[in-house]
Amino acid sequence: MDLSFNIFFPGKLVFGNGKMSLLAADVLSLQPKKVFIPTIEPLQLMIAPFLAELRNAGIEVQTDTSIVAEPSFSDFEKLMEKVKPFNPDIVIGIGGGSVLDVAKLVAAQLENEQVLRDYVGIGLLKGRKKKLICVPATSGTGSEVSPNAILVDDADNQKKGIISPFLVPDIVYVDPMLTITVPPDITAATGMDALTHCLEAYTNKFSKPFIDLFAFEGMRLIAANIEKAVKKGADIHAREKVALGSLYGGFCLGPVNTAGVHALSYPLGSMYHLAHGLSNAVLLPWVMEYNMMAVPHRYADVAEALGCERSTDALATARAGVEKIRELNEACGIPRKLREVGVKEETIPQMAAEAMKIQRLLKNNPREITEQDAIAIFKSAY
Repeated sequence: MDLSFNIFFPGKLVFGNGKMSLLAADVLSLQPKKVFIPTIEPLQLMIAPFLAELRNAGIEVQTDTSIVAEPSFSDFEKLMEKVKPFNPDIVIGIGGGSVLDVAKLVAAQLENEQVLRDYVGIGLLKGRKKKLICVPATSGTGSEVSPNAILVDDADNQKKGIISPFLVPDIVYVDPMLTITVPPDITAATGMDALTHCLEAYTNKFSKPFIDLFAFEGMRLIAANIEKAVKKGADIHAREKVALGSLYGGFCLGPVNTAGVHALSYPLGSMYHLAHGLSNAVLLPWVMEYNMMAVPHRYADVAEALGCERSTDALATARAGVEKIRELNEACGIPRKLREVGVKEETIPQMAAEAMKIQRLLKNNPREITEQDAIAIFKSAY
């Protein structure tokens, strides 16, 4: 196993219940004149005291709630038309993964001679001139600490990744209190997405011992607490542990990244507009079944992290892990089959063909997935 790794941590990371109350002081210390805050409508009341602190200090604040799930290139360009004349000193994303991804790109695009299409891909963004702060309001994407941003390309309806160390924020605040009002279905989907980040990093062809620490503990925290976070949303202890697991999953995304589950989920988002986390959750046990024979010892470790007892037979332990994921999905209200989320069987070949375009993730999978393999996985999940 290759022990080398590159990881870009935020300049400052603050985690804990109620820590959002400290963010204004950090912002004021940077002495900005203008701040731009993309967020979501349901958080407006919760972040009002923070906005008031900034405005009372004489800072000009502009907010925007136009970004929703699965933002596109055109959504981003429309937002830039609004933000560019304002030209803030700091961009502060407060919301779910879509909001954070766009906040990262807004900060990168301001006063940048490159245009978005110049840096779609890995390592093509040349810099960032504006300060960037990210505050997640869901426990799922890990975008707050990852070098990744995802947008849908209007030209071909495909999700495209922008990966760069310049997308890692300067300051990150993770306050699990912000997730208390997240509805059960979104809590379930985003939580299982975070678990998938950890699981796919741990079983990755390019896994790293340093990242394994985050991945294993992330799986353990989420698996032990996701059901309670879904069913008893006000349980701050469960919310806190899932948020920490999600954060650990975010640290996995730069040095190792995801694999087959995410690659196969992309067509579900582009063709059926299914939420990213839901797509991953439905596909996860089926891809695990396909993969586990390639690295049974790693999937046995996964099962142990999920709370299963380890036996002397690695493959048997790995199978228990797959069943544990199915149990977690069912307990959290995640559909078992693709047909239950509106996928049509006749589109499976097209979905498989689209998934094959996501080679940046498929190359990480512990077992090769060909187009015919993808068709077989989709059919088993159907």
